[in-house]
Amino acid sequence: MSACIIVAQLVMIPVSNLAGRFANAARKPIFLLGFAVLPIRGVLYTLSDNPYFLVSVQILDGIAGGIFGVLSVLMVADLTKGTGRFNVTQGMLNTAIGVGAGLSNVLAGFVVKSAGYNVGFLILAAIAVVALGVFWFCVPETKTGVNRKASPQNNLAKS
Repeated sequence: MSACIIVAQLVMIPVSNLAGRFANAARKPIFLLGFAVLPIRGVLYTLSDNPYFLVSVQILDGIAGGIFGVLSVLMVADLTKGTGRFNVTQGMLNTAIGVGAGLSNVLAGFVVKSAGYNVGFLILAAIAVVALGVFWFCVPETKTGVNRKASPQNNLAKS
């Protein structure tokens, strides 16, 4: 367990730095990358119970954590610019994340108890795929000045 946490944290540090640098161009593609690694991680956990493999899969957790840690703050700042509601929005986001993390543990616990670890990881990976789709299609680019024509939700709106 300690190795999993340390590996994720060691990866998160440089990824956070890179995410911040690339976020000056656009936010959504980087955030999508963070969402994309989560279902991959869930599926990979079902492939082996080798401790070295499992610790190496935590690299993906570090990638997602580094991206989310930086980009969520930037996107909230973009969305609340000039409203005076940054702190309350950030607080609501962190509350939602905490509730989601708690519910994730409860759901996974019930599934693992009745169907096993692999099914638990696959269900959580499926939920991550749904989150990826919702973000891709329903959340616009928040960085001002970025060409929004290429985003899927704008293409749907034109139809």
